Amino acid sequence: MRLIAILLLAFIFTSCNQEEKNTSARTNVSQTFNSNSYEDLVALFGEWRTFEKPPVRDGAPDYTLATFNSRWSEFEDLREKLKAIDTTDWSIPRQVDWMIVWAEMNGYDFNQNTLKPWVRDPAFYKTVWTYKSDVPAHEGPTHHATTELWTYDFPLTSEERNRLINDLKVIPPLNTQAKQNLTGNAKDLWVTGIRDIRNQSEVLVNLKQQKTIIDDNELVAVIEDAIKSTDKLVNWLEEEAKSKTGPSGIGKENYTWYLQNVHLVPLTWEDEVMILKRELARAWSSLKLEEHRNRNLPEIKAADSPEAYNKMAEESAQSLMSFLDQQDILTVKSYMEPALREHLGSYIPKEERNFFRIGQHYDPRPLYSHFYHWFELARMENEPHDSPIRRGPLLYNIFDSRNEGTATAVEEMFMQAGLYDDSPRTKEIVFIMIAQRAARGLGSLYAHSNEMTMEEAGGIHSEYTPRGWMKTEKELLIFEQHLYLRQPGYGTSYITGKYLLEDAMAEYARNQELEGKQFVIKDFFDELNSIGNIPIALGQWQMTNSRGHMRGIE
Repeated sequence: MRLIAILLLAFIFTSCNQEEKNTSARTNVSQTFNSNSYEDLVALFGEWRTFEKPPVRDGAPDYTLATFNSRWSEFEDLREKLKAIDTTDWSIPRQVDWMIVWAEMNGYDFNQNTLKPWVRDPAFYKTVWTYKSDVPAHEGPTHHATTELWTYDFPLTSEERNRLINDLKVIPPLNTQAKQNLTGNAKDLWVTGIRDIRNQSEVLVNLKQQKTIIDDNELVAVIEDAIKSTDKLVNWLEEEAKSKTGPSGIGKENYTWYLQNVHLVPLTWEDEVMILKRELARAWSSLKLEEHRNRNLPEIKAADSPEAYNKMAEESAQSLMSFLDQQDILTVKSYMEPALREHLGSYIPKEERNFFRIGQHYDPRPLYSHFYHWFELARMENEPHDSPIRRGPLLYNIFDSRNEGTATAVEEMFMQAGLYDDSPRTKEIVFIMIAQRAARGLGSLYAHSNEMTMEEAGGIHSEYTPRGWMKTEKELLIFEQHLYLRQPGYGTSYITGKYLLEDAMAEYARNQELEGKQFVIKDFFDELNSIGNIPIALGQWQMTNSRGHMRGIE
């Protein structure tokens, strides 16, 4: 017994001594890396982004617990180096860049210690993507070795064929690793995530059957290996799903911390509930008042043929672009109209239309306004930001308040500025879209607080969307609520980002008024666009030289 006690004391002493050494090492990092140089921040950003990509294990990114644990001290060293950079005398844009790096590191911390998508979320292991996201990076947690099938043109060149083979070879070892890593008990994430993996198998089967691939024995064999591996993972997930009983939400406290310290949204879970309830009520009441005002006008007729839709889409694109230019809403760049025209859509039979396609067949302009997204992606490509920290997509969907919030805000802003003076009934569509986004975001908040299941959250989403437009096609409902459960803050970002952009415009306009200047909407949007795809709160700080609105953000 005495020997055991001695050994235990020795173990405790050794552990404490090791911890003291680790703490001392991190302190030394902070002490030896004292800087007030912006160039040091840029260099550290490069180090951080290199570190953020996990090492490779058996040909796939390594998300095993042992590897995360072994790399934690290196992460802490990077964070200490960031904290040791003195930004006191920096310009606001450079201080903003420091905050971006800080937020990304907080995101890594949160993912490793709380969200743990590689442990809780089977959809994290989806590898094959068939479409380009309308925001800077894929929505929701995504692994580091995806196959972006939409980037390939068929028939493949020799170089592209090799790239596709190497991309697809990641799938079997990653799926094997998934069975080791996925030990979580988040029932809704688990059960719904199986759909994403099953869909991957279907996509791969269709790929294998392409005429330009079917006779390529090597490529077909690689695809078949990926299909077999994916099917085995689906079977394993389905069997494991029987034992899953736990909640999938992260809880109010974690949600608020994540909002404020990662996505840099100066709100709490409770604030977001209040804002979304308010927007839901406002959208419904505004819709009913608009319907009353339009009661003697003829109903809008939906496009009923491909020809009718194409004609309407062309007229709508011209209408939007002319409005933005001729009404001095923003500086229209040469790349904007081509970016919009790639996404005009096509005719869909009435019985197959989901929520967004219903409105699009009455008047596409509200949705095309939301396609401000594509302007922003084209800007990233054609006018890359001067700051390397803002040049590419921010990690962990930190861009959501900016990209989703702006796209949602301009739907109503453009309406208020006169876009639909020629079609009052179209204003009804705008309020329906706001109500839908408020309802789905509200549902996602209750799912994250574990007051509702994902299905119950979807009930709010469906029942509080006007005219039953969310009841026509269930896949969209499942897709959206699943995404928002996977990515905290995303489901609300459309409405809360809209609120934050309106707040930024209000403060910007007030400052202009106090200085005796006229508010010019074109100047506001041009400055917003020049800042890059960063959180709205940071954009407001840079545009107004004030950070009083950043309550809660440390």
